[in-house]
Amino acid sequence: MSTRVLTEFDLLLPASLEEALDMLERERSAVTVLSGGTDLLVAMKAGFKTAKAMSLAHLRNLDFLAYDSGSGLRMGPRTTIAQIVDSADVKQHYPALWQAAKIFATPQLRNTATVVGNLLRGSPAGDCSAAVSALGGTLVMASAQGRREVHVDNLWVSYGVTARADNEMAVELRIPAPTKGTVSAFRRLTRVNEDLAKLNVAACLQLDGSTCTGARLAMGCVAPTMIRLPSAEAVLTGATINDDTLALAAEAVQQDISPIDDQRSTAEYRRAVAGVYLKRTVQQACGIA
Repeated sequence: MSTRVLTEFDLLLPASLEEALDMLERERSAVTVLSGGTDLLVAMKAGFKTAKAMSLAHLRNLDFLAYDSGSGLRMGPRTTIAQIVDSADVKQHYPALWQAAKIFATPQLRNTATVVGNLLRGSPAGDCSAAVSALGGTLVMASAQGRREVHVDNLWVSYGVTARADNEMAVELRIPAPTKGTVSAFRRLTRVNEDLAKLNVAACLQLDGSTCTGARLAMGCVAPTMIRLPSAEAVLTGATINDDTLALAAEAVQQDISPIDDQRSTAEYRRAVAGVYLKRTVQQACGIA
């Protein structure tokens, strides 16, 4: 049962990245990292317990958002959803991410919630997670021992579990620069906009005229984690984007998903609409009415 009372915990407030990494090295799994806190605080009110919460509030320069036509998009662990919405570069070059951010929850939450936090929450309903999965992002993890990169394809291990080690902190998200002919889009199905998605989908395609030369398709709420759709990707890759191809891709989705019944929807309904939403998302990306 949810209450307004948080469970007891010690609040850690490191003043530098080095101090934060030292804390994580020392405390390991006893620490939960807190950035925007829009998921964590709700979970704590619902009974989630952590011995220590380490806030990033006093760490400077972790809310950066920068685009370069050669290296792509970079953002920090404190970069908010609102910053994504306000970015003309994201809107132009990464439509799937901008569209996911634009309809993310409420304005108040967009001002606080972070893109990196959305990924590390490990929820299959994460809207930004779907977009980044389709776009092909990489998280830079830092620890007292050094840094490593984790591609989004290898990030989600199981429901709520990611590849981040308990002594690591994500310090940067990188999304490659789009090449000529790259298009992307995001869609989701909800009861009202503020709800978590019943189903969401993102598509990133490389087009040569009307021919698809490469595809990354991501779908959420149809498996324990956000997933790629390899069967549908295979249908689109090398094919002309037309009604027949889209119908085959929509049908192929069924080979990749394993939805369940939950309080937001049923497995049967999700199976029924998954292909439809994939088709509409690809059409949106390609500018097909």
